[in-house]
This record gives sequence, structure tokens and C-alpha cells, in this order.
Amino acid sequence: MAIVYALENDLCAADFLAVLDGSGLAERRPVGDLERIAKMLKHADLIVTARDEAGGIVGVARSVTDFSFCCYLSDLAVDKAFQGQGIGARLIKRTRAEAGRETTLVLLSAPQAMTYYPKVGLDVFDNCFGLKRPWTED
Repeated sequence: MAIVYALENDLCAADFLAVLDGSGLAERRPVGDLERIAKMLKHADLIVTARDEAGGIVGVARSVTDFSFCCYLSDLAVDKAFQGQGIGARLIKRTRAEAGRETTLVLLSAPQAMTYYPKVGLDVFDNCFGLKRPWTED
């Protein structure tokens, strides 16, 4: 089965939700808040999709980037029925190509995916920091 990769910065919420659900990533995303999901898509700078021959979505890589220095790959999801075929690695490769060779690609891994990313060529960083949701006022 051929998988078609494309830039889809106008990805609809229904397709995004379908791949989040099919991949298991839905449990880590605000899928019950459609307004927030729509904002996540609207404000993404780079969305790469993977679709099967019938046009059904099987994977997505959603990123925030300046296309010159940094790219935060916020969502990488592949439907469980299509995992193990290299789709995630291809979505990462296409994201990196579109973001630019001079960008640093950064993502936060789900705990169960920690061993996956080094296998597809990503480095482990030990110098990242952050603030978890929701932020509290000081």
C-alpha cells in the first residue's frame, strides 16, 4: 500500500482527531476541547500528513517553527494499524526538510516512545527545561 506524504497546513480537526485517536496519542491531548484543537492546528507553522491510497489519514507531524533556527515537533502520531512501516520516521524526515537544515528539531516524547526516537536518528538532549501545563501565576 502506497502512503502519500504532503504538507497540509489546513488540516481539519476531524482528521487530526482521527489520527490522534488511532495512534493512542489522544490520551495526551485535549481531544474533548474542539476549540483548543482548532487553535492548535491554526497556529501550527508546519503540518505534514501521511495518507493511505484512499485518502484516509494514517499519520501526522504538527510543528511550530521559524524555519531558520528551531522547530518544535509537537505532535507525531501514526495510527496503530500502520505503525512499524517507517511512517513516523518519514514524517520526521519531511518535517526536518521543510523546516530547514539549519533548524534544531526538538520534541517531547511520550514515556512509551522514549526508545523509538533514537532508533530513527534523533539525539537525546540533556539540556532542556520547561514549565508544565497549566502555568501558575507567581
